[in-house]
Formats: sequence, C-alpha cells, structure tokens
Amino acid sequence: MTKITAAITAVGGYVPQFVLTNKMLEDMVDTNDEWITSRTGIKERRVLKKEEGEGTSYLAIKAANDLIEKRNLDPTEIDLVIVATATPDSTVASTAAFVASEIGAKNAFAYDLLAACSSFLFGMSTVASYIESGRYKKVLLIGADKMSSILDYTDRTTCIIFGDGAGAALFEPNTEGLGLQDEYLRADGSGRQFLGMEGGGSIMPATVESVNNKKHYIFQEGKTVFKFAVSNMAQAAERIMEQNNLISSDVTWLVPHQANKRIIDATANRMGVDHSRVMMNIQRYGNTTSGTLPLLLYDYEKQLKKGDNLVFAAFGGGFTWGSIYLKWAY
Repeated sequence: MTKITAAITAVGGYVPQFVLTNKMLEDMVDTNDEWITSRTGIKERRVLKKEEGEGTSYLAIKAANDLIEKRNLDPTEIDLVIVATATPDSTVASTAAFVASEIGAKNAFAYDLLAACSSFLFGMSTVASYIESGRYKKVLLIGADKMSSILDYTDRTTCIIFGDGAGAALFEPNTEGLGLQDEYLRADGSGRQFLGMEGGGSIMPATVESVNNKKHYIFQEGKTVFKFAVSNMAQAAERIMEQNNLISSDVTWLVPHQANKRIIDATANRMGVDHSRVMMNIQRYGNTTSGTLPLLLYDYEKQLKKGDNLVFAAFGGGFTWGSIYLKWAY
C-alpha cells in the first residue's frame, strides 16, 4: 500500500498596508533604530489599521483568498480550515469558522489552534494527521495574528518586536514521498510566567482594575525568553536532522520562526546551515507570531523547487517549541 503524506501544494500571504518603522517608534517609546536593529534585526513591521480592516480574521481571509486566486481553487472543495492564531477575533466564537464562511469554504469544518508562536508549526502536525488518515483531501492551514491588538506601545520589550500579518498553506495527499516527513514538538507549561498575557482569560476576566493595570497586553521577560528560545529552537532543529540522518548540506532551506535574528543565526549555526539558505523577512515584518512561517513560504515560494528539504523551527510562549522536516512538493 502506497504511503500517503501531507504535502503543501499552494501558499498565500498578506500583510497590512501601514508600515511602522523603527524611526517612528523612537517617537513613541524610549528606543532607537540602532538599538532595535542590533538586538532583533527588525527595521519595520506592519500594523492593521481600522480604516483597512479589523481583526485577525481580516488578515486570514486576505491570505486565504490570495492562495485561492493563485491556485484557481474552488473553495467548496476545502475539507477543513484551521486558523493558527494567538489573537482570535473573540474568545468564544471560532475565528476559523468565520474565515471559512467568508472565503466560500461552505463544505469545510473549521477551528482555531493556539500554541503562541509555534501555532503554525503545531498546525502542520495536526493537518498531516488529517491528510494521512485518508479522510480529507484538501486542508487549509492559516497562520494569522493581529499582534498590535495586544501590544502596549509604551513597553519597549514587546512593541518593537511584533507586527501583524498572515500566511496560508494548502495541504493535499502525496504519494511521491514528498510533504511532511517527521516532527519533533515539545511544550513546557512553566514558561507562561515569562511570556504571555495575564488578562482576558478565565483566571483574570476583564475588570476596570485589570484594564487600568495593563493586564491585557502581552509581556515578556526578555533575557529568560531569549535564553530558552536560543537553546530549545536550535536543539529541536538539530534533533530533527539527527532523527532523519540529515547533514547540513542536505538541508535546502531552514524556515525559522522570525522572533529575533540572533536566535535565527544561532539555530542556523547549530545546524551548520549557511546563512544563504536561511529564510528571513524579520527585517520587514517583525515577529508576526503564527504568521511568520507561512509568510516565509509566501515570500520565498519562487525560489523553492520540488524535492527541496525544508526544516521548520519555532519557539513560542507557554513555552512551546519544535521542528518539522518537510519535502517541498512543487
């Protein structure tokens, strides 16, 4: 019996029109372009303004429609829509369900997946299981976040890092040995004290006090998060190579979460992968959380070739992290 694997067969992406530069941030918070660039590699990021659209669903719909149009895909053929996001439109109604309806995927079931910056990576694993089961043929995975909705623009530890954006990938069955090959995924719940958002959940519902105390903005202990991210993201990428007997020359592209250029560099160095084979767009978009990995595929799509070995690596709040090995299918 021929083994079925889950292969990416199309990608789409979208970033908002408004560009927030480092220079503009200098007027908002105690920072400067040189400080931001040297520590993160970020020069600018995109922010979704109300006059353009509202909510994470807007970004997700735009990315999905971009994919649908490029692929000339009939959305009624989509079996499942997953929106990987840390910033859903609301805490009850599924953002994915709304997105599916808006893009015309009327025959699909849909739900959200939350694993912070690892959401799209974990989503890839989830999608692969659906495809490999043989029950589903077309699954749309969208990574989308409106991080500006949970940022305090007086907190330089967070506001300089994050941006808004979305990317989408269509997964279909493959019998050529392409698509998702292996994964190494991990989590450590103790990490939520170092990176997260205290307000808005069941532990701390919104009150006048919680709003006044800025509990509904994301926070992080930079040094702790950086140390943990460097160690674990690099280790996960190295582990996936060992599990599949890959040497550095076997890796066509490293597809790393765009959290910080220093973390990306450390991961590439640990793998022995030349920096010319590392996908990077952090300088233009910042950290779009769930959107980073699919936006990399969107930006680098024309450089990818069938059979290319891609190693994905991510690290997110919570903590969540891991790596996936995938062979490009087109």
